[in-house]
Amino acid sequence: MSVDLHTKQIEPLRNTFGHVAKYVKGNKPASRYEEATFGAQPSTNFHYRPTWDPGYELFDASRSEVVLEDWYVLRDPRQFYYGTWTMARAKQQDAVESSYQFVESRGLLDQMPDSLKEIVCDVLMPLRHVAWGGNMNNCNIGAIGYGTAFTAPAMFHAMDQLGVAQYITRLGLAIGETAVLDKGKQDWLEQPQWQVLRRFVEDTLVLTDPFELFIAQNYALDGLLYPLIFETFMEQQVTQQGGSAVAMVTSFMNDWFNDSARWINAVIKIASDESDANKQLISRWVKEWAERAEQALAPVADLALSERANEGIASARMALNERTKKIGIN
Repeated sequence: MSVDLHTKQIEPLRNTFGHVAKYVKGNKPASRYEEATFGAQPSTNFHYRPTWDPGYELFDASRSEVVLEDWYVLRDPRQFYYGTWTMARAKQQDAVESSYQFVESRGLLDQMPDSLKEIVCDVLMPLRHVAWGGNMNNCNIGAIGYGTAFTAPAMFHAMDQLGVAQYITRLGLAIGETAVLDKGKQDWLEQPQWQVLRRFVEDTLVLTDPFELFIAQNYALDGLLYPLIFETFMEQQVTQQGGSAVAMVTSFMNDWFNDSARWINAVIKIASDESDANKQLISRWVKEWAERAEQALAPVADLALSERANEGIASARMALNERTKKIGIN
């Protein structure tokens, strides 16, 4: 008795979910990012308006002055959904842990001069509270923003800001235990060098337009803060004075900033290119908040870079201006 085996290819009736298919060009399977992002925003059948803000629906695109025909155009070039985001951050966490093991096993932080430890803590410890503000602001974007393509990466960004705060906290504990953290908090609340930046952070906490908040926090403030502190300060002050160990254990901040800048640039460019009204509005927000951020960081630059402060803040502003030109806004 012989048995003949035959294969038969069964074509699926559809390649993805119906609410995703309309965002995918052609009849082709959607990626995991597309299936996790497109069509996920609730848009109908709201039974009541929020009692705390009855002027809007629970999810309402009109909360922002930016007008988009479809908020799903704000796609993340990194294609982060929860799975890819956690895998990317896990790899970076492993790298940070390896750096800490290297630094701690050789006592590199203990070998730093006391004067350098002091300036590192004076500059970095108050930034825990700046990162906390970034966490809160991006949580707010996730809460009041519209479109999963915009709000989901904002929530990932919020958790990244929390991670930045935790890494700074861990560094402080490694250098000087909890007393260093307490001093950083008091500096944030009382020292004159931090009060303009503190005012900036507190003012952003009450912004009601999610896209303006996105620009103020993620583009203007972080766009100046991270090049100023985690590039210029680390290279010109910390590393040159024997603090390579600090640069090693804070390397995540630079990597994360450069990675997230791709998403932030893409969001602003796509939104501003949709209409002249959007471009004018976004250009005004970028100008206003970048100028405020520069003013807020000037005293911090004095603290961190001393006589090189003007050069450092000018370099950070030039880098932000280059990003702005590439995006195509004024």
